Amino acid sequence: MNQYEQKVELFFELKGTPDSSRESYWRRMNAFLIYMQERKRPIEEMKLEDIQQYILFLKKEKGLSSGTINNYISAIKFFFTYVLDREWNPRQVPRMKRAQSLPVIPAKDDVLLLLNSTNNLKHKAIFTLIYGSGLRVSEVARLKIGDIDSKSMRILVQNAKHNTNRYTILSELALKVLRHYFRNNFSKEYTRNDWLFPGRNPLEHIHVKSIKNTFIKMRDKLQLDQNISAHTLRHCFSTHLLEDGVDPVFIQQMLGHKSLKTTQTYLHMTSKSLMGVKSPLDTQAGHKA
Repeated sequence: MNQYEQKVELFFELKGTPDSSRESYWRRMNAFLIYMQERKRPIEEMKLEDIQQYILFLKKEKGLSSGTINNYISAIKFFFTYVLDREWNPRQVPRMKRAQSLPVIPAKDDVLLLLNSTNNLKHKAIFTLIYGSGLRVSEVARLKIGDIDSKSMRILVQNAKHNTNRYTILSELALKVLRHYFRNNFSKEYTRNDWLFPGRNPLEHIHVKSIKNTFIKMRDKLQLDQNISAHTLRHCFSTHLLEDGVDPVFIQQMLGHKSLKTTQTYLHMTSKSLMGVKSPLDTQAGHKA
């Protein structure tokens, strides 16, 4: 793999691929190449049939979901077409159809219970921002002090998914939590470019995995649904806004979705989506109960 690393890294640099995406691509490409090596198949002689067999291996022996397998296909396709400069045939390696499953969305009271369950100011500030502003876990981890604008009550999210920048709202309650955290953790010598949530090494931001693991501990302590994750708080942000009647277009902008269709999937999760809607059968003139 070493002989290809320079070419791959050059591509990532030219495209401006985020670190999290780079890590995912490397991990999946390496897993496939190890699979090939174990079967004594030279990489240069790789065929689409080898990729087909690997996909079946992931599905039947590893038991991976359709969405995860599609991520592997994307990484392998990149290696096959860009690194090896080979032609890709999507008919021979089709992407798998994903089962439409809706995430578990806790009620507002349960979210507030979770946010108030910790006395750790850093953890409370992180999860309050994810829910209060609709941030991804990776986005809250990379926030800098200067990204928080308390005058206009908004947050600048830089280098988000798809290499975009956007603004989202800053909750008044979240600002209070942030100020409490800030007073207890920062000296007067900070700069706008300092990480808002530094890791053990103050020159680095907190790790995404650390945030996720902390959330799991809080969730399990409260005996909440095991399917709830830190990212669920972002789902709650959009779902609860829809329940409050906020226009999906505004929610799309705050979440950073490229397509409104992605935002509209949250309509299926709202508790009020069907409440108050009358059947046309019941609105016909002369209808009697």
